[in-house]
Amino acid sequence: MTLRVSSSDSNEKTVEYIKKKIRAIDSPERSINLFHCLNEVGDHSLVEEIHQFLKSGRMHRAKLSSSQWSAVVFVLLTSEKELDEFNINNFFGGNNKMEKLEVTEKLLPVIKESRSVQLSDCGITDKGCAALVSALSSNPSHLRELNLSDNNLGDSAVKQLSGVLHNPHCKLEILKLRNCGVTDKGCAALASALISNPSHLRQLDLTDNRNISASGVKQLSDALQNPQCKLEKLWLINCGVSDEGCSALALVLKTNPSHLRDLNLSQNKIRNSGMKLLAVGL
Repeated sequence: MTLRVSSSDSNEKTVEYIKKKIRAIDSPERSINLFHCLNEVGDHSLVEEIHQFLKSGRMHRAKLSSSQWSAVVFVLLTSEKELDEFNINNFFGGNNKMEKLEVTEKLLPVIKESRSVQLSDCGITDKGCAALVSALSSNPSHLRELNLSDNNLGDSAVKQLSGVLHNPHCKLEILKLRNCGVTDKGCAALASALISNPSHLRQLDLTDNRNISASGVKQLSDALQNPQCKLEKLWLINCGVSDEGCSALALVLKTNPSHLRDLNLSQNKIRNSGMKLLAVGL
């Protein structure tokens, strides 16, 4: 008896085997080679499905499986278009921060290849920040803007982020940490990063971190006095800045006047004496 198996049957089994492997792997990054294998055997079903989601603008409302998220990563990483901006709200539209964080972690391979990363209000804490920092550290020269506003990061996470800023290959220009639980310790970590790698960061937004005292402002000010520091915009809105903090900032305006262009101290309890100090610095 002769047993014949058609090439189409064999191909279908191969496709099914590869898809099974993709479903079994929880890491989208580790699935990329398997999607290349699917392309080699001519199966584009998963990828085409994701293309349709992306084109329709319904991605943020979709409930995707693990293999579909892997397909999202593959599609975005193999696209001919440069990854200019990653915004988590384009991929997840719900209010469940735990689910939003899970989606963020699945898309870390895309995040580390993006020039601008918008991750505001998505449930990132110091633990989640560790995974993000690890991803960004693997490609530090690419990122230009990072927005982590309205996440409960705390000083521990800010210290981890500052480790990326210390990297001489880091080219980050805009860092937004609004309402992130930053205190004087976080300011110390950021100041240390500004001192060790002063030439790239242009904008730092620490708005609504109400526990930053004069000590934190002074540490930031010490870093800004470095003539190599190119920071142009510093926002400390509603941060508890006092007259003592104004004294430190006034010194910056005197000693390194050529770079800082936008200093926003709105909604702070600054008295006339503090305003006079700033005016003298100007």
